[in-house]
Amino acid sequence: MSLNAKHVRLFLKLSRPLFLLGGALLYSLGAAIASFLGKPLDLYLYLFGQGLVTSLQLTTHFLLAYYQPRLDEEDQPVSFSNTRGAYGHAGLPRQATFYIAIAFLVLAATLVSILLVGRQVPLLAWFILLFIFLGTFFYNTPPISLYTSGYGELTTSLVMAGLIPTFCFALQTGELHRLLLMTTTPLVALHFATMIALELPNYASNIKWDKRTLMVRLGWATTMRLHDLAILFAIVSFTVAFFNGLPRRVTISALIALPLAAAQIWQMDRIRRGYPARWGTLTNGALGLFGLTAYLELIGYLLS
Repeated sequence: MSLNAKHVRLFLKLSRPLFLLGGALLYSLGAAIASFLGKPLDLYLYLFGQGLVTSLQLTTHFLLAYYQPRLDEEDQPVSFSNTRGAYGHAGLPRQATFYIAIAFLVLAATLVSILLVGRQVPLLAWFILLFIFLGTFFYNTPPISLYTSGYGELTTSLVMAGLIPTFCFALQTGELHRLLLMTTTPLVALHFATMIALELPNYASNIKWDKRTLMVRLGWATTMRLHDLAILFAIVSFTVAFFNGLPRRVTISALIALPLAAAQIWQMDRIRRGYPARWGTLTNGALGLFGLTAYLELIGYLLS
């Protein structure tokens, strides 16, 4: 393999394509809600907004590689988020990850400048974008570094599952709607549960490297219970939303993922009781539960 081809492979690995796809899915959910409410799609704003979201995600991914150089040294390679060997001696130089992050940040700033000049964007959308930027940029960047603060998991879930669909909706409509809250609240809870599931296999290495994640601060037992409560909260919030006007197709579509939710709670309970852990099943199941629920919600709105 040539040097250039190797660098492309390492770049793609650090980009975490699955998470970029998740960001695109969540962004499109906001457009689907707007369409359900009879708002026409502005393709120009949609594409520029997606470009901004993806650019900020990529900035976060490469800043994580720069500020957490030991992130994957002892981590269990159990999920699609594994980037072991993508940087360091055998991968991209650490300084290169910083330059790539800055390049994507510049790209995001360029897109913002084009929007400011070329199209009138609702003020509400700018405010939401600002919060997305703060949540993504300071996830890894000192002095805040949400990743090791104990608040990174919840902040990331609010940004990804809450603010990204809301940003797309506000970009298209210039307003908010109660359907946004009813749709995104269960997703925020499921995303939070996913973050916990992804952290659990690396609990020991996080303690060793003093990465003060939520699980390290609260302990594995408490955080595992938070995982179960988050999934149960998502189910309850779906039920409450249905009785308050969430479209029937959206509710029924999302509840198709209910067996996966039960399986996740069952797996976490087995690990808590000392049975051998199947990390791949746990983490991939968590990603599948969140992704499938978001996808089914999207389909529910498109078919309603």
